[in-house]
Amino acid sequence: MEVKKIQGEVLSGNALKILGAVAMVADHVGLMFFPGVTALRIVGRLAYPIFAYMIAEGCAHTRNRGRYFLRVFVLAAVCQIVYYLAEGSTYLSILVTFCCGIGMVYALQDMKQELFSGERPRYMGAVEFALTVVLVWLLNRRLTIDYGFWGCMVPVFASLFQCVEGAPDWLRKLDRKAVHIGMTGVGLALLSWDLKGIQVWSLLALPLLMLYSGRRGKWNMKYFFYIFYPAHLVILQGIAWLLAG
Repeated sequence: MEVKKIQGEVLSGNALKILGAVAMVADHVGLMFFPGVTALRIVGRLAYPIFAYMIAEGCAHTRNRGRYFLRVFVLAAVCQIVYYLAEGSTYLSILVTFCCGIGMVYALQDMKQELFSGERPRYMGAVEFALTVVLVWLLNRRLTIDYGFWGCMVPVFASLFQCVEGAPDWLRKLDRKAVHIGMTGVGLALLSWDLKGIQVWSLLALPLLMLYSGRRGKWNMKYFFYIFYPAHLVILQGIAWLLAG
């Protein structure tokens, strides 16, 4: 029993996100200042799987789905406005990727809920989910979104076998950390196949996710991580401007 505890409860959600944040900084430092140092970009591949998996966890455990989506959406919108004003770029950031992922995960939850509750015609949830996926795919065809369509799908793979109210026993048996991480690996494999090259190193995040305890951690750090993403980019860009004179 003690061994199981040590193996299964090593890293809290906060600890994983901190590791993801460090990996993200390494990736952006490599991209902006040391483009020839491949090791920094490899370390950076750990960030997306961690945050994508935690997005799936957030969708499963949030008490207010609309508020959760709105926080990410507002931050994404603010960042995109700043990107456009500063650089004239229409490239859509990872926050937009996460917005797409959250929307599809919610549609997946609705589909499972209706399949098992029987409150509405069972096909309606499947139609909603299919239309959401098609909409995200079309959005990726028209616009350039960070990590592309398969990047948007990684949280969906991680959520595939999460339970909902009224779920049957077979789904409850599949609602296990190992299954969720395994499906995340399938999503990352498709992402690596789509983007090719260095992206395959993202699979190295899976052993870290296996150490996830399923708990948030002692401190409420959710707002720190919302602030961290734009703040670290502003700091790095400021350093770049100073070095450029």
